[in-house]
Amino acid sequence: MKYDFDTIINRKDTHSLKHDFATIFGHPKDVMPLWIADMDFKVAPCITSALEQQIHHGIYGYSETDEKYFEVLRRWFLRRFDWQVQPDWLVKVLGVVTVIHLGIRSLTNEGDAIIIQQPVYPPFAAAVTSTHRKLVVNELLLSDNRYIIDFDDFEKKIVNHQVKLFILCSPHNPVGRVWTKEELTKLGDICLRHGVKVISDEIHADIVYSGVQHHVFANICPEFSEFTITCTAPSKTFNVAGLQLSNNFISNPVIRKAFIKEYYASGLSQLNIMGITAAKAAYQDGEEWLEELKVYLAGNIEFLQSFIAAKLPSVHVIEPEGTFLVWLDFRKLGLSTRELNTLLLERAGLWMNDGTTFGAGGEGFQRMNIACPRATLLEALERLEQAISNGM
Repeated sequence: MKYDFDTIINRKDTHSLKHDFATIFGHPKDVMPLWIADMDFKVAPCITSALEQQIHHGIYGYSETDEKYFEVLRRWFLRRFDWQVQPDWLVKVLGVVTVIHLGIRSLTNEGDAIIIQQPVYPPFAAAVTSTHRKLVVNELLLSDNRYIIDFDDFEKKIVNHQVKLFILCSPHNPVGRVWTKEELTKLGDICLRHGVKVISDEIHADIVYSGVQHHVFANICPEFSEFTITCTAPSKTFNVAGLQLSNNFISNPVIRKAFIKEYYASGLSQLNIMGITAAKAAYQDGEEWLEELKVYLAGNIEFLQSFIAAKLPSVHVIEPEGTFLVWLDFRKLGLSTRELNTLLLERAGLWMNDGTTFGAGGEGFQRMNIACPRATLLEALERLEQAISNGM
């Protein structure tokens, strides 16, 4: 490969939430972190070069994007997703979780029902309950090692609870599904029938694997675009989460105006210059790096599957169609949630994400971040094998 994903980079003492704060979370200091969704790879050289130029300029004042920035985004989404975005749709915010909170407050009132599909990224539920809305769960179904949507339950709960908003995770974190056009169309038609607005978190859209295609929900048909806030960011794609920038698209002017009003009321303002610089460089010159990254990640998934099939028959891999997060099924071990966490954290020395934090359907599962050098992944799997083989 042209780019190096094999070198192990020491991230200790770099203010890394992933690597430096285990004891703050009550975990052993030397635990191997495989949890939070950032990558243990250096960013694309084009990003580093652009940031270095910005640093040497020496002034870091209030900053904003221009038409050149939008043009880079426009070309990216058109080329990769056949999605023609417009300049007035773009609303830039620090991050997607912030957008979800702002979207909830601008599109619903306290006490309104909001539906999500668990097991799902924990901040979805937290955003609903912390803003004093009613949480409604449409639980995903595991069928033949693949998660599917219970559409009947989805529509029934929308009707019964008078749901006002649906938070869609596409591609889905943690189960790794890349929803088909047919599945998204069916979801959208139900929302259209019942006047349900949508916040579509598509932060993992760029990381999908062979044989699948990501479809932008708002691009399925014009009617869907009219009730959707689409959330995107370079953070997962290019490993720049710490630079805090998301590019969000709202085509409906009424929804956009309400969102921007809530955004200003929150006290948020301009983005930081480093986030802008990194995003522009990434979308302009980082595509080759991304394509090699996806090949490497696919190799890690294949390596993980082969190792577990050969040496850990009591663990089951839910193969991801997208994201660099793998949903692992430990239910055959017959352990309680507490026992499973003890096995992983204290005996194997591995810090993953406890499946119960993702809500309904998460018990007995763990989410593992495989965006690391293969040698790191091998060490993690060997630790797991040893802990299980020693009788737990």
